Amino acid sequence: MAGILSYFLPKDKVFYGLFEEASDNLQLIAKKLQLVVHEPDFNKRAQLITEMEGIEHKNDEITHTIFVELGKNFITPFDREDIHALASALDDIADYIYAAAKKINFYKIDPISDQGIQKTADAIHDAVIAVKAAVMELRDLKNTQKIIECVIKINSIENNADDIFDMSIERLFESDVDAKELIKRREIYQVMEIATDKCEDAGNVIESIVVKYA
Repeated sequence: MAGILSYFLPKDKVFYGLFEEASDNLQLIAKKLQLVVHEPDFNKRAQLITEMEGIEHKNDEITHTIFVELGKNFITPFDREDIHALASALDDIADYIYAAAKKINFYKIDPISDQGIQKTADAIHDAVIAVKAAVMELRDLKNTQKIIECVIKINSIENNADDIFDMSIERLFESDVDAKELIKRREIYQVMEIATDKCEDAGNVIESIVVKYA
């Protein structure tokens, strides 16, 4: 029976490689966001944002490939629903990181003067690093303690990002910026905070996989 089952198991566990590639791209795009929020020159930010667009498109392609592979593989490393959910969460992270950077230049916001934007960019980067570390452990699920520690870290970072968001909104409403500027900055804060929410979503899916299979 074991021999028969091994025959049907995929020889190339393609999903692991795709998830790892997606998490590598998340690290790249999160680092680019940090560079964007510390770059005073509009045109240099624009170049970084263009590079981020390419990374985001690459993650779209990876997500599409994962969905195609789901249709081709009868047996998968873990539940199909979890594979779909994790792929979607990783794709969403990239989408919101890119959206945040794009809005900074679209609204002509100077991120240098905004600690809320800079601190949230750091939080996003830290959360992405933790997501990547957890994803890298999925291939054999031997070090479940490390995965759980990563998930706990992601949740902690997301909570910290919530606090940064609240403080940023409070300071924004206490400032003397005009209504248009207020709306623009608030939208950027919201998009960046959602990026950390999506990291938490990815962590929750990974935790679910660990509970089921470890």
